[in-house]
Amino acid sequence: MADSNITKKALSASLKALMTKMPYTKISVGDICDGCEMNRKSFYYHFKDKQDLINWIFDTELSERAENARSADLLRDMETLFEYLYDNKAFYKKAFGIEGQNSLSEHFRDILRPAFRNLLQGAMNTENVSDFQIDFLTDGILCAIKRWLSAADCVPPHELSAQLRACILTTATHVCGNIDL
Repeated sequence: MADSNITKKALSASLKALMTKMPYTKISVGDICDGCEMNRKSFYYHFKDKQDLINWIFDTELSERAENARSADLLRDMETLFEYLYDNKAFYKKAFGIEGQNSLSEHFRDILRPAFRNLLQGAMNTENVSDFQIDFLTDGILCAIKRWLSAADCVPPHELSAQLRACILTTATHVCGNIDL
């Protein structure tokens, strides 16, 4: 493993450990660095801020589970995504609760929007898909994931995947005609 990844993984492990003990807002970059015996300079060499580190954790760990995690096929691999989130539920419940610039929610929207655009363009056989339609599906999925992660007795990942696929299929079929997910 390259030195860069060793450093990034150490910083990510430190942040994840800290998030089990204290609220995100109370964690400083200094705390993260202290947790893995690095200096702030090392942190800022690799990441812009704490949110950038969370987004890196999401991208890196998810891609270890699913090839091409940022592709349009993310919709076809929802169950893999949900299994990953479920296995890391405590961390992602907190991470998705953080709002604002560079947040995981915004990062996840940036990943989902092109996937939904491709889905609807293919289903409608047109390039003219409105931003409203894309945002509606994207925000709906994100809200469902946040609610699912917050539930004390959340359904298993395969059930969530099936439920969301059914909702997307029903919505897309109503708007676009028959499609296959």
